[in-house]
Amino acid sequence: MDKDTGDERYHAETAAPESASLLRDYSFLLTGGKALDVAMGSGHNAVFLASHGYDVEGVDISPVAVSRAGELAAKSGVPINAVEADLSNYSVPEQSFDLIINFYYLDRELIPQLKKGLRKNGLIFFETYTIEQRQFGKPSNPDYLLRPNELLRAFLDFFIIFYHERIIVESTAPKAIASLIAQKVRHN
Repeated sequence: MDKDTGDERYHAETAAPESASLLRDYSFLLTGGKALDVAMGSGHNAVFLASHGYDVEGVDISPVAVSRAGELAAKSGVPINAVEADLSNYSVPEQSFDLIINFYYLDRELIPQLKKGLRKNGLIFFETYTIEQRQFGKPSNPDYLLRPNELLRAFLDFFIIFYHERIIVESTAPKAIASLIAQKVRHN
């Protein structure tokens, strides 16, 4: 997503969406520490993590999203460090995070940085669209859609806690997604 598209999306958003169900469902794994929220959007996941004891850095290309995330954090009474940055130029510091989350953003070149950015025993929560999403509309560009088991294969050097590819049929919009929770078990 480019800056202008992100700004339009966040200007149109009237209320902050709920945090990701994958985070809520597996919140028992959240033990605190330092977290990175990749493409954080309006900050709902970052605020959720901050409320679970994390020192959160959230990165997004959209200044509107970064502003909204800061407002949501202040309203929720938790601190987050909201950073406006283009992730294609962003450098994830190595072995700096206990948790990295990446929801509905796919940049295959960023994945090795995310892996290196985790400390030993750190967790990654990653969820985004699969190629089957094309049947439901956007996104439809294959550059932003995972191939079957692609996300799983990208993290085979981690301990896989949870992995699932599925089509979710909701009343508003069906979606095809892959979800992963994995733990870094060695320094690399």
